[in-house]
Amino acid sequence: MLYLDKENFQAEIMDVSGKSFVMFSGDGCVPCEAIKPFVMQCAEKYGDKLRFAILNTTKAKRLSMSLKVMGLPAAVVYENGEELERLGKEGMNETSIEEMIGRHI
Repeated sequence: MLYLDKENFQAEIMDVSGKSFVMFSGDGCVPCEAIKPFVMQCAEKYGDKLRFAILNTTKAKRLSMSLKVMGLPAAVVYENGEELERLGKEGMNETSIEEMIGRHI
């Protein structure tokens, strides 16, 4: 699992080839903390097929706003710097996350 911040997001997600699953989380976000263990399990299970990363939006507010992350938790799959698919806070559950990952591995 890669931990992102405003300094490394561009180099680690936007400037790399291949697909990346990025979970957007924030300090004090209870739903984020509830789903994070499942995302960590997915990273262990599918990490050889898809890069997994977490961005703490509390520490990267401007970046999160520029990426149009309006609610937490959220997840985005990127490929070669382009957004392919997004799950917003209403869709962030184990089933939808696993289905999203399945479409991109």
